[in-house]
Amino acid sequence: MGTTVSREERHDSRPSGRAGGPPGRGRRGEGGRGHAATRSGPARPAGGPAVPADGAAVPAQAADTGPPRRGRPRSEAVEQAILEGAIKLLEEGVPLADVSIERIARTAGVGKATIYRRWPGKEALFVDLLRSIEPTEPPLPGTSVREDLIVLLQALRRRGLAKRSSALLHNVFAQMQSYPTLWDAYHRTVIEPRRKLSLDVLRRGVETGEIRGDVDIELVNDLFTGPMLVRTVIRPVGPIEEDLPERIVDSVLAGVRPRD
Repeated sequence: MGTTVSREERHDSRPSGRAGGPPGRGRRGEGGRGHAATRSGPARPAGGPAVPADGAAVPAQAADTGPPRRGRPRSEAVEQAILEGAIKLLEEGVPLADVSIERIARTAGVGKATIYRRWPGKEALFVDLLRSIEPTEPPLPGTSVREDLIVLLQALRRRGLAKRSSALLHNVFAQMQSYPTLWDAYHRTVIEPRRKLSLDVLRRGVETGEIRGDVDIELVNDLFTGPMLVRTVIRPVGPIEEDLPERIVDSVLAGVRPRD
């Protein structure tokens, strides 16, 4: 919660320009209109390197030692401060519907423009917030459909356990049910990609002959994920054993494997 935000990000909404004067106007004698800029040191011929008085060429790196000018980098520290500001409000009991961009900006100590440069709105910000506190997705081994499905269900099991142990996750997901805009955004950007991943694994199983070609892939996918969702959502106090993913996968595969 103690992420430090730079002075630049705190005051990013102030207009740019030279301090002490209106923007876009330089001082006389520094290249202003009608005045040639005066430079000290060796003369620089047009299109060539700087040449000192004795005529020896100056190496390119010595001729221009300044770093290249780049745009402002994306600051991970600022993003973390914004997410922590939103988490702080939720932990204090502020209802999801009352957590506005303005309120998050004030809590995080940044300007609203800083947030809008990173997220188009509150829904997108909260989707990233949920991603940041949910367990990460593991890579699939790709050795067999069975192994990939076990890994996917293990990830689903970990997310279920996290929602049980995290009051914040439990609170947010409970409120999302009555916040259709946020729920739709989370479903579209998080749930659907996960579902597509498992469907791709099952389709690969049909291609490799590990799953029969006459089965309904959508239904088979529900048969894999359904028991885990029952344990984690519908029966949130029931046991979620460590070997449950393996037992589910083996039970379903026994019914969809090619017949001898």
